[in-house]
Amino acid sequence: MRRPRALGAFLSALATTVASAGLVLGSGGGAQAAATAATPLPAHVFAPYFEAWTGESPAALAQQSGAKYLTMAFIQTEARGSCTPYWNGDRSQPIAPSEFGADFTTIRSRGGDVIPSFGGYTADNGGTEIADSCSSVDSIAAAYEKVITTYDVSRLDMDIEDNSLENSAGIDRRNKAIKQVQEWAAANGRPLEISYTLPTTTRGLADSGLAVLRNAVSNGTRVDVVNLMTFDYYDGAPHDMAEDTKTAISGLKDQLARLYPSKTEAQLWGMTGITEMPGIDDYGPAETFTTANAPVVYDWARSKGVNTLSFWALQRDNGGCPGTGGSDSCSGIAQDTWYFTHTFAPFTSGSGPVTDDYSVAVAPGSAAIAPGGSTTTTVNTAVVSGNAKTVTLTASGAPSGVTTTLSPASVTAGGASKLTVTASATAVPGTYPIIVTGTSGTLSHSATFTLTVSGPGGGNGFLVNGDFETGSLNPWTCESGGAVVSTPTHGGGHALAVAATASQTGECTQTLALSPNTAYTLSGWLQGGYGYLGVRGDASASVWGSSSGYAKQSVGFTTGSTGEVTVYVHGWYGQGTVYADDLAVTS
Repeated sequence: MRRPRALGAFLSALATTVASAGLVLGSGGGAQAAATAATPLPAHVFAPYFEAWTGESPAALAQQSGAKYLTMAFIQTEARGSCTPYWNGDRSQPIAPSEFGADFTTIRSRGGDVIPSFGGYTADNGGTEIADSCSSVDSIAAAYEKVITTYDVSRLDMDIEDNSLENSAGIDRRNKAIKQVQEWAAANGRPLEISYTLPTTTRGLADSGLAVLRNAVSNGTRVDVVNLMTFDYYDGAPHDMAEDTKTAISGLKDQLARLYPSKTEAQLWGMTGITEMPGIDDYGPAETFTTANAPVVYDWARSKGVNTLSFWALQRDNGGCPGTGGSDSCSGIAQDTWYFTHTFAPFTSGSGPVTDDYSVAVAPGSAAIAPGGSTTTTVNTAVVSGNAKTVTLTASGAPSGVTTTLSPASVTAGGASKLTVTASATAVPGTYPIIVTGTSGTLSHSATFTLTVSGPGGGNGFLVNGDFETGSLNPWTCESGGAVVSTPTHGGGHALAVAATASQTGECTQTLALSPNTAYTLSGWLQGGYGYLGVRGDASASVWGSSSGYAKQSVGFTTGSTGEVTVYVHGWYGQGTVYADDLAVTS
């Protein structure tokens, strides 16, 4: 994939030492067929990407998430010019049963399988994608055969993007090698599919991706699946990511029809694949694949007969970093852990009847209020599979002096409710998790709303974690790249880094429920070019400055009838990182 696969260095994966049985490696120029042929994949399969460099067990995460099939990313060479494949290009992770072999055996014992993937952004950008790196077609073919026989797999994925799309020699070598491997597999009675994973526009492949397929056709190379990365469009346009998926895959189907005029409509749809990026992609919030988008794509892909449904990546399928884009370890949105996996898993043929299931999410996921104040948030439900059922909503965990109200108290899955949280004048300051639970029959799903009861006094006044000495952003929400840093600081050991880039201001925000019709002062210390500090909502005021060192900024404001304001700090487009510390709201 694009940015997630462009990390500067991969972590070493934890080696699995139990050898997989029944695998026969060749000697010299390549590999021989194993004694038993691999099992073909289902006609329709959900196979999310698994980041193989993290040290995690694919079998363990497959079981935890419910994803029976995994696309293992990535295989590449260690350096330009090499013809030897390794997991993540790491010499300590050879293509051998000791690396993931036991995990793959366990996955198969549970009715699943794996798809090894060659390439990825890092390899494609750095020249270590094997067909770019190796000048010998025979050696490339031998590497493919080694992976097939070592792990007894029936599909290989080719993730081709960035510089690899411009390497015409590598494109030709790759397709010639694949053709050679297809002939080898046929001669040995071994089922083998080849998928190409390619970047896309919202209307189908760009010409560089089409060139890969045109070359395959000219070489007589069979391409079984063309899998589009339906994210990271970087076009500056507004996006409904579910609708963009539909137009991208529909455009691909039409392009395939011109390349393969003898195929039927059903066969053409059966050549298509979809890979989403759950949550906020690398471009930023304008390209967010939401929990509401997922069932739309699922239903559409199923109705069209799409072959493969996937996403980047399994380790992102959680809501651990709201507001963060392009992360490898979380989606950047509020969601139940494994929400996207649970939504897409029934796509696999033969996975059993679709059950009536739903999800629960809270947005925004946190807020700070003063004693005597209140705030609201939206509880969203969505149909994960099957039919929409009635979901009864409850909230628990509110501390003494804090009350919660849900309106309505029950919804049909797909509907929303408003959660109102009110703190009495005697509510004790602190941070409290409020658990919102949706129940329908024997099913129950929950989401957490983090409430902070603030109070006057202290260095930050009514603002929570304005000095960032907790070491975390909570309850601040930031655009991609916002983070708590240890240097430079104004006071204490931490400060906020606001990641202003050419495409974003890097804004970080915190919502406060203050007293209505009351005067307050927002103050703080900022360092960097064009650092803005302000409030909006029930009051509007801001101040900005540019300084190579920390300089104090302050602005007064008066709340209106509700008292709810959003405090913000941000930089400006293309002006670089702004640092903020010791922010406060005082009356």
